[in-house]
Amino acid sequence: MAKLSDRLDHLLGAKAAASLADAFDMQTVEDLLRHYPLRYATQGQPLTEEAPEDGSHITVIGRITKAELKPMRQRRGSLLKVVLDTGTGKGVDVTFFNGDKVKYVVREGARAMMSGTVNYWRPGQWNLSHPGYLILPENPDDDATPTLTTVRGGGDLRGIAQSAKDAGGVDMSFFEREFIPVYPATAKVQSWEILACVRQVLDQLDPIDDPLPQRIRDDRELMAVSDALRLIHLPDHKLDIEQAKQRLRFDEALALQLVLAERRHEVSGRTARPCPPRTDGIAAAFDERLPFELTAGQRQVIGEISADLSREQPMHRLLQGEVGSGKTIVALHAMLQVVDAGQQCALLAPTEVLAAQHYRSLRAMLGELGRAGELGAADTATQVRLVTGSMSVATKRAALLAAVTGEAGIVIGTHALIQDAVEFFDLGMVVVDEQHRFGVEQRDALRAKAKAGSTPHLLVMTATPIPRTIAMTTLGDLETSTLTELPRGRSPIASKVVPRRVHPNWVERAWERITEEVREGRQAYVVCSRIGDDEDGANGGKSRGGKSKAADGKEGPTTQAVLDVFDQLRTGPLSELRVGLLHGRLPSDDKDQVMREFNDGGIDVLVCTTVVEVGVDVPNATVMVIMDADRFGVSQLHQLRGRIGRGKHPGLCLLVTDTAPGGPAMTRLEAVAATTDGFELAVLDLRQRREGDVLGSAQSGTARSLRLLSLLDDLEVITAAQELARELVEQDPGLSRHPGLAAMMHAAVDSERLEYLAKS
Repeated sequence: MAKLSDRLDHLLGAKAAASLADAFDMQTVEDLLRHYPLRYATQGQPLTEEAPEDGSHITVIGRITKAELKPMRQRRGSLLKVVLDTGTGKGVDVTFFNGDKVKYVVREGARAMMSGTVNYWRPGQWNLSHPGYLILPENPDDDATPTLTTVRGGGDLRGIAQSAKDAGGVDMSFFEREFIPVYPATAKVQSWEILACVRQVLDQLDPIDDPLPQRIRDDRELMAVSDALRLIHLPDHKLDIEQAKQRLRFDEALALQLVLAERRHEVSGRTARPCPPRTDGIAAAFDERLPFELTAGQRQVIGEISADLSREQPMHRLLQGEVGSGKTIVALHAMLQVVDAGQQCALLAPTEVLAAQHYRSLRAMLGELGRAGELGAADTATQVRLVTGSMSVATKRAALLAAVTGEAGIVIGTHALIQDAVEFFDLGMVVVDEQHRFGVEQRDALRAKAKAGSTPHLLVMTATPIPRTIAMTTLGDLETSTLTELPRGRSPIASKVVPRRVHPNWVERAWERITEEVREGRQAYVVCSRIGDDEDGANGGKSRGGKSKAADGKEGPTTQAVLDVFDQLRTGPLSELRVGLLHGRLPSDDKDQVMREFNDGGIDVLVCTTVVEVGVDVPNATVMVIMDADRFGVSQLHQLRGRIGRGKHPGLCLLVTDTAPGGPAMTRLEAVAATTDGFELAVLDLRQRREGDVLGSAQSGTARSLRLLSLLDDLEVITAAQELARELVEQDPGLSRHPGLAAMMHAAVDSERLEYLAKS
């Protein structure tokens, strides 16, 4: 007999276990049983005298009376036209597209089982196209069940037969099941091989001690885990599948919520220096000099953050809001409250352009309050310093000295802030802008620069919640503040998709539209997905010629590089305008110079890469043309679009694409163009990319710790699990009195992920 913790090689043999380990990292019985079916193959309704419905799935058994090979009309290859006599008086027409490959098996006179989808080509005439098939043995004279010793067939039926085969042949009774599982598989490990392993393990499995107490199962009307793990793989009825998923889905939610509840309990034991608000400090002085009135939402969020900063527990808060909703003002107010308490703040930005923009904008907003040590500074002033990797040695040395002596209350920088050489006198708060651009390890390295025994407060900001952010927020890992209203002065933005393949003249109209805006005294961006110099091609990426290159060297779809577009526009349709160039490989001084010129109105049109994605604030810019828009993610497009419409004039964003009409990429672009609601777009992004590994560092949906649970569709389950998990951990930290639940939690989250969470 077997237990969930038993190694697979002890039960399946070394070869099968090694294949599962290589393909899916399965080591134990539990790993295998929690590799749930992707779908279920149904044997479908048998053929009756009535014609089947179009699109219905049927399984038929009969004798092949015709198997004729015919050439395809439109392309190379052949079709195998088959007629199967099922004994109903009318033969079933069957078509195989790879006729040359199956003609030696699917032959006249053979008995066969075929399973597929009904297609009506014209009224009253239907067939099965390329079905799964299995060649059957002849019925013996004594009407006993025939024995199938050699598996000949294709598709699901062949795989099912292989999984049901043992030393005595194929157990044909398995084909009588209403639902047969089909698993996520690889080229080396087929679904039927996984099914065979699952059946072998289930035959040897001991009864499982249920980790969920009976009262919880009764309250939620959940079946026992033993039954759920069996019925998810080998259900007898549709209700079995639904009830098994209901139980296992709750297990996933509870395991994750127990991890987060334990983490919250551990974090509550950390200490931070409280920073209560003052009525006579720099924060109050900043409020008095604001030239505009804060929105109600900004005042509410400032209050939430202020209350967090006043406590001895470190703040761990996400500030999310639309592009231009005023997050920077809120974050600055929080930093000034920390400065009033005699501590320092670090603002981490993803790019040098954004770091420099923050530095300029914060200095401008603070005025004399941000110029301590300079002539005309206010009595309560502090210093604002910038640290980036490309600064001159002398400038960086001065900034680092101001940080380590405590003269700089606010230090702004990129990844350079994380380096060992950067030290703070008393770091009390870390603000991370566009948090998805930084790994947890990077944020942790910066927080580690606080004084021993103290944990700095943490505020992370994002304009468009990315899938992992939504996941962690839904799962209750972060306290959340949301800005939903735009400050006064923000203008509406219209977005349009420009399908270049269908309407090439629309691109010319885009350049005309930019010219019209510039003549009215306004400015524009043209954004490209890549730089396009020789370095790209050398790195296996794209060459300047305009073709993207795959790893095998073959040319992919055409994309336009920023260097090419810059040359084309300044010598072509925009030759009468002042056109500037900005990309990530320009020297730092050149980037700063270009941004200053654009900000001051010296450049009419800025041709750039995504270095302007976040934080760049030029209120006079009203038009943005995004080339090859299908190459950008939903969040990126929304961020880029947020660079326009920041002044009194409405914005126009044009999404240029060569993608096919009606395809998924075009549908995504049309969805982005249809709304400026960043939260609606975040849900779209989540549905497309899935949640990612919510308990790990992966951002894509390929390495998911969630198998059945959907963070969009199962909110009620997540909420119930969260309440239960917090109650259990509050009563029993460490779950010493609930060993089954502790084991379930650790089974869902390995040590690497637990270490990752401890840092976040």
